[in-house]
Amino acid sequence: MSDVATGTSIESHLEPYRSELTGYCYRMLGSAFEAEDAVQDTFVRAWRNFERFEGRSALRTWLYRIATNVCLTMLTSAQRRVRPMDLGPAGSGDATHAGEPRPDEIWVGPVPDSRVLPEGSDPAEVIAGRESVRLAFVAALQHLPPRQRSVLILREVLAWSAQEVADLLGTTVASVNSALQRARATLAAADTTTDVYRPLDEEQKALLARYVKAFEAYDLTALTTLLHEDATLSMPPLPLWMRGHGDILTWMGGTGCGCRGSRLVPVVASGLPAFGQYRPSLCGSGHDPWALIVLEISGGRIAGVNNFLDTARLFPLFGLPGRLE
Repeated sequence: MSDVATGTSIESHLEPYRSELTGYCYRMLGSAFEAEDAVQDTFVRAWRNFERFEGRSALRTWLYRIATNVCLTMLTSAQRRVRPMDLGPAGSGDATHAGEPRPDEIWVGPVPDSRVLPEGSDPAEVIAGRESVRLAFVAALQHLPPRQRSVLILREVLAWSAQEVADLLGTTVASVNSALQRARATLAAADTTTDVYRPLDEEQKALLARYVKAFEAYDLTALTTLLHEDATLSMPPLPLWMRGHGDILTWMGGTGCGCRGSRLVPVVASGLPAFGQYRPSLCGSGHDPWALIVLEISGGRIAGVNNFLDTARLFPLFGLPGRLE
């Protein structure tokens, strides 16, 4: 058995890598739930083969090799994950129906920062980590072939050398550099310019406070002042999405007016400010879960409002209460 396992349990050596591996798998797969499954599979494989791990490479490198193979296997038969904006043109705020829900397997979903950013990280590392788990960035990654995706994440996000990536993937440095060049070209064509969340930034704090106040009061006029003119609103797993003040506010004042009287509970999702939204309960008391709202900010205004409606799975993942009394 490797010396690294002497005197302590195998699990104690694996567990410190859980959050960074979850972040890696989330970027690869676009789903918090699939990422956690992939990491669990990685740990099971590592545990089973630990006696054959002879320390020829660092434990971290070995685990990333296993995790990469797990993700590449999962992606061989998976449909590419998307956002509603990838499926077709924007809809109308006058729509009376948002369409039939699409399967969870097609959507890029949010992840709690606490699951993908190691505790005690340097503040600069936290900001960099948030940059690379933003919804727009993770969605753009899904346009890359799986091995290109892995190369770009390892080289650009995790700062591995070309030689380290080549060794991990069993290929050449020239092949890695070629894949990275193609991946960069694809990402350059995607819009990934939304700001990273900085909880101590006074401008962002003020913007979010105004958003909560306007939303809970359902003051659509006040909300208008907070949105970019070409802001988007989406509601996975429903395919309908809208762009611009007019359609967003028409929807909120019409078909979406059931959100009037909602309460918001702040969380952080995919490096972005987010809120658990609770709508007034139909039974007459308290508030029931309705959506995880993830906001994208750009230039001091809200550029995207992403309402993830799968509260049965997302609220427990984010530690949000089952209802508000």
